[in-house]
Amino acid sequence: MSADDYKRQAAERALAYVTSGMKLGLGTGSTAAAFVDLLGKRVSEGLDVICVPTSEATRRQAEALGIRLTTLDSEPFLDLTIDGADELDSQLRLIKGGGGALLREKIVATASDRMIVIADTSKHVETLGKFPLPIEVIPFGLTATLGMIEMLAQDCGCDGELKVRTTASGEPFRTDSGNLIVDAHFGAIEEPEELDAALKVVPGVVENGLFIGIADTAVVAGPEGVVVIEADYEDDDDTSEAGS
Repeated sequence: MSADDYKRQAAERALAYVTSGMKLGLGTGSTAAAFVDLLGKRVSEGLDVICVPTSEATRRQAEALGIRLTTLDSEPFLDLTIDGADELDSQLRLIKGGGGALLREKIVATASDRMIVIADTSKHVETLGKFPLPIEVIPFGLTATLGMIEMLAQDCGCDGELKVRTTASGEPFRTDSGNLIVDAHFGAIEEPEELDAALKVVPGVVENGLFIGIADTAVVAGPEGVVVIEADYEDDDDTSEAGS
């Protein structure tokens, strides 16, 4: 089976979590698109949901399938977001943003009671960072922002080339919010929580693609079948309290 087959398997399993009356966040990317296609079929059969898309591409896909849409201004609290990931580890820490929608994806995911990640097994890694980390930045002061990112990342043990993402025609890639994406080729990110905190200090950084403590469940499909991984945040809280 191909990676696309596994993505569809993961999407099909995730669809079992959706029930009528839910308010859903719809992710961006090839795996999320497979889920939206399946959801559209269920909607045509009578499933009643209302959804917030995380990108203009997802909005257009959902509209074409007849999926009822809304915004976070109208529905600020969602039941569930289902989205893909560029990488995930066994603690359900993610790298997202390969499709350039990381800011809206993170806003929608954190507005949801639960987030389910769907992926093929190639995205499940021991250590995050083989996939370049997307960082969304504003265009103003780009050189200064890149310098601060480099300095603070090095303090976290991360060093690598920072590339401003471009389109196929060579123009700077612009997000749906009009910002730029910097792809950070750091390699292994041993302390993602530390790096996430450091990047948030940089004024020109809008958001970064590390999703930590956000995903609740991962549905991962591969040659061995479909595996469901649940986050264990309660134990983390207990450990923190015991050590305080």
